[in-house]
Amino acid sequence: MSTQTPPALVGIAHGTSSAHGQAAVAGLMRSVAVTRPDLTVALGFVDVQQPDTPATLAALPAGLPAAVVPLLLSAGYHVHVDLTEAVRAETGRSVLLAGALGPDDRIIAVLRQRLAEVGLRPDDVVVLAVAGSSDARAVEACRVVAARLADAAGREVTLGFLSAAAPRLACAVTRARINRPGRRIVVSSYLLAPGYFQGLVEKAGADVVTRPLLIPDEPAPALLVEVVVDRYLSAVAPHSSRNEPSRSGTIADLPRRSLL
Repeated sequence: MSTQTPPALVGIAHGTSSAHGQAAVAGLMRSVAVTRPDLTVALGFVDVQQPDTPATLAALPAGLPAAVVPLLLSAGYHVHVDLTEAVRAETGRSVLLAGALGPDDRIIAVLRQRLAEVGLRPDDVVVLAVAGSSDARAVEACRVVAARLADAAGREVTLGFLSAAAPRLACAVTRARINRPGRRIVVSSYLLAPGYFQGLVEKAGADVVTRPLLIPDEPAPALLVEVVVDRYLSAVAPHSSRNEPSRSGTIADLPRRSLL
């Protein structure tokens, strides 16, 4: 890696047809760019939206190395197959692949903030809603998140999947009603942004549903921005002897090299 110019930070999100979801994810990466004005920051997508990963990398300045940060909450098929293959296929520059955003205790803190927003009560029953994956590693990561949320909140947290794995969220909500009659069922949305899956969460039969981690027209949570930057730093650190760049940056520090 060059000691002159740090690798670009390329956030790759799943992609969504929801305008609200698109705005929320773009806002996250703008916050990353403001936080790290020394970096070239770009956003691409693994599905649904464009540009895709190869096109996003191709749009970077010629020869500039890059670190791809999956804007995904767990490392499933998209990380282990789609992004891994895209990184290996890149010939125009050196590209590293960072880890997924979760599990991470800072994201747990944002989940707790979302629960506080809905007025979580001591006797509420909490079900964590996750997207789901056919990859056992991603499923296990979601179980870890549920366990960490339970520990942090000091209460039981059960898990419900929206696809690919069991129990499905609607079944988990129904089971919670049977096991805890008369109690309010609160679903904690472990989704990055509004979109199709958040709509499914809201239709799963819970009494209360939290907002996802990112909200359009609101600043991205600072803790989530920090996770994105840390994933980047963890990827590039073993390949660079340069000192870590300054983390300073305010709204006035408009990133000149942002490709967003």
